[in-house]
Amino acid sequence: MRNRFVRFHSVFHFTGRLLVIFGLILLFPVIFVLSYWGQYGDGTETLKAFIVSSFLSFAVGLFFLLLFKNGHLDTSGAMLFCAVAWIAVSALGAVPFVMGISSSYLDGYFEAMSGFTTTGITVFSGLDDMPRSILFWRSLTQWLGGLGILSFFLIVIFSGRGSGGLHHVFTAESHKIASSRPTPGLMGTVKILWGVYGLFTVGSIAALTLEGMPFYDSLCHSLTALSTGGFSPHDSSIAYYRQTGHPNFRLIEYTVTFIMLLGGVNFLVHYRVLMGKFRALWDTTEMRYWWGLIFAFVVFIILDQLRKTGVIGDIVRGELTLNAGEFEKIFRNTIFQVIAILTTTGFGTEDIGSDFFGALSRQLFLIMMVIGGCVGSTGGGFKVLRIAILNKLMRRELFKLRVSSRASTPLVIDRTIIPNDESHRIAGLFFMWIGLLAVGGGITALFSNLGAFESVSGMFSALGNIGPCYISIPDMIAIHPVVKVTYIFGMLAGRLEIIPVLLLFSRKAWR
Repeated sequence: MRNRFVRFHSVFHFTGRLLVIFGLILLFPVIFVLSYWGQYGDGTETLKAFIVSSFLSFAVGLFFLLLFKNGHLDTSGAMLFCAVAWIAVSALGAVPFVMGISSSYLDGYFEAMSGFTTTGITVFSGLDDMPRSILFWRSLTQWLGGLGILSFFLIVIFSGRGSGGLHHVFTAESHKIASSRPTPGLMGTVKILWGVYGLFTVGSIAALTLEGMPFYDSLCHSLTALSTGGFSPHDSSIAYYRQTGHPNFRLIEYTVTFIMLLGGVNFLVHYRVLMGKFRALWDTTEMRYWWGLIFAFVVFIILDQLRKTGVIGDIVRGELTLNAGEFEKIFRNTIFQVIAILTTTGFGTEDIGSDFFGALSRQLFLIMMVIGGCVGSTGGGFKVLRIAILNKLMRRELFKLRVSSRASTPLVIDRTIIPNDESHRIAGLFFMWIGLLAVGGGITALFSNLGAFESVSGMFSALGNIGPCYISIPDMIAIHPVVKVTYIFGMLAGRLEIIPVLLLFSRKAWR
């Protein structure tokens, strides 16, 4: 194998290894095909859909293994592998949708990419009557994508001569600021992360089941709430339980809010808390920003709701017409929506574009879409820590203008100096975010009849891996294929943080 083809071969060899394992994962929904046989459309067609999809994944994986040779993955190779792997699993993960419910391949691919990137934008309707195996598959794609399907892949099969690329793959899948690990070895850290993730998933299923949610619903909602994905087996999402008069709908909404909150926090923070280090909840800059942002957004939106309903005017006049039950509803919907959007989950108790929320609230939701969750969480967005660093970077520049441009003022976060290269990379990422938002919003406006606000919100949603936007589901289903392709690119770029995706288009990177 000539040296200039080593990276190319390595990328597709490891993609082949991933697809072989993915073929096994595609068989999991067969359990639900057999469990619901003859109900909700599950039967021969859905069984065939998952068996054929599994066979295709095995076949393509083995073909790649035979055709491409094993090798070492350096940083560029790992980034290329991440991008190719996510494209490949989404391509094969779309097949059950095409065969099982007769969706178009573009819609199936859109749904699969939205699932694996935990975005939560859907182009499917009629979920309440959809085959249960298909709905479980939608939920499973988000759970696998929550901590990164490749980090799961590392635990299962990443070994041998290519194991030297472990660190590169782990960091490239979600290229983030370095943070301390609980164990010296990378594999130990990955196992701890998935151990905590699995523990929280089981706990979430148990809690929702005890609250009276059917076990199947508890399973699907737990998979998608903790992964901050937001796919629900019901068209009306979590509001389904309120609309159908479930006796514990309030408790269910608060529980799902808490599960989403768990997903939006760095899982290494969870590990420290489980080890008895409760100071981890507030002893870092990111966590203090996180709680501060949640508090600020909740307060501003509640005040906006009270202003919109005329309560503030009544208070000024010495009249109080709002009872405790009405205030609890405003608080519950607000805290749910703030956590859902900051963690980029996508669940909803109310449509964020509805009249329930005021104009200020809808503007704040767009800001939350950009910020996202914490580094090391399952949440998307630009990440709270990066927002904190940009804020400190701006304050440092203002300080230098007041004192002296020659003043030595290193950027310090949690008693650690942030290298200039890292701060430059964050600024570059932010610039690319703004650029992609502008391009995606422009394409949406060009190929649809949507207004400027709705058009830009769609790309906000895709790039931030969030789900809710100001485009209705019927409009999203009928939107132009060019816009769907743009959002697919946006979802992948947002999940892999742009750089690995852009590297795909560099010819030199493949050599």
